[in-house]
Amino acid sequence: MPTNETPLVIGIAGGSGSGKTTVANVILSRVGSDRIAYLPHDAYYRDLSHLSPMLRMEVNFDHPNSLETELMIQHIRQLKKWQPVELPIYDFTHHSRTEKFLHIEPQKVILVEGILILTEPELRALMDVKIFVDTDPDVRLIRRMRRDISERGRTAETVINQYLKTVRPMHLEFVEPSKRYADVIIPEGGFNTVAMDMVIARIESLLPVGRSLSS
Repeated sequence: MPTNETPLVIGIAGGSGSGKTTVANVILSRVGSDRIAYLPHDAYYRDLSHLSPMLRMEVNFDHPNSLETELMIQHIRQLKKWQPVELPIYDFTHHSRTEKFLHIEPQKVILVEGILILTEPELRALMDVKIFVDTDPDVRLIRRMRRDISERGRTAETVINQYLKTVRPMHLEFVEPSKRYADVIIPEGGFNTVAMDMVIARIESLLPVGRSLSS
């Protein structure tokens, strides 16, 4: 692995259910997952195992303080120095970190994804390309309901309550204002093929000779 070149850092932000993961998957597919170190911000939720299950449910998971962003920043800096990192694995059903980690090797591209990544100045400063996925609120809510019910064992009532109590207010306070820091705004996420073609071309252009994605 080269040590005299700095990896390219790409950030993907947007509201919950906006399609950030779809955009990330398109980039992973077209650029090559073997060339990308993928760091989802969701993996860095703070460990709440010291709290009772009821108290964990009361935590505002859409506020920046719920995430250990300082650890993500540390991991990005390590990867930029071509040092591997251990990504935490979070259990969304029980709202706690597991004892397992995912080993991430340094790559030519570091892909960072999460609703709040553009709200943090120190984190933004590490990014070469900042993308914001812009999707209508009703579409985002429907996607979130489908995901949380099927993948995280939630009920429709709890998803709606959480949306009204924290998701929507935090989106308006933190996520939506962070859109002004984006270099690229993609309506409808990864399904916007024209925008994705432009993003992939932009990534390619930012990689100097010797770091070409096709090499």
